[in-house]
Amino acid sequence: MTTEFRLAVVLALAVLPAALWGQTAKEPAQQAAEILDASGVAGGLIVHLGCSDGKVTAALRAADSFQVLGLDRDAAKVAQAREFIKSRGMYGNVAADQFTGSKLPYVDNLINLVVVEDLNGIALDEVLRVLVPNGVAYVRQGSAWQKTIKPRPKNIDEWTHYLHGSDGNAVAHDDVVGPPKHLQWLGSPRWSRHHDRMASMSALVSAGGRIFYIMDEGSRISIQVPPDWQLIARDAFN
Repeated sequence: MTTEFRLAVVLALAVLPAALWGQTAKEPAQQAAEILDASGVAGGLIVHLGCSDGKVTAALRAADSFQVLGLDRDAAKVAQAREFIKSRGMYGNVAADQFTGSKLPYVDNLINLVVVEDLNGIALDEVLRVLVPNGVAYVRQGSAWQKTIKPRPKNIDEWTHYLHGSDGNAVAHDDVVGPPKHLQWLGSPRWSRHHDRMASMSALVSAGGRIFYIMDEGSRISIQVPPDWQLIARDAFN
């Protein structure tokens, strides 16, 4: 083998991995866009399990309708992710934290999308526990991804009219409703207007995992200030 041939082989071997990397490596924004497109989730809470340096985590907040929470077992990676998120001025709407154990630090039925880089001791059932009904678990398996949609329980009813349904019979067919056990989420405004007048919130209904209600968002300073009635829609679970 001549010296020139050996040099050609070495150069080829050096260039080949770089060429392959150029074909497969993706920018964080592209990775996040592909994840969101494949999941079909258009808003809500996202958990990125195995957030590493936080670049994909930050990119997952593709619109104001998202809140993103990055989790990693490695404290050094969490610190790195926080610095990156802060450098982009996104901390608050995007956050990172360390977790341990085999349980995710969220109540049941809270998260819309869980992106899993590595389950790393977390059971898929645990991921499904924290998902809202019809929420998505998007789990990396080698070079591929597996999408799992949490089914909506049949014993959760909807309340689509002022008196439950179009028949006016105010009785729900729901086995889940009961005395509250915890606070699921806190919305605004923190205070209503004046209890001696019409209630600030009225006509609340629920359908498709959303709640809809009419809210007087006028000034709380005085009931004499004109009202500001708004139709509000929220995710019923978060």
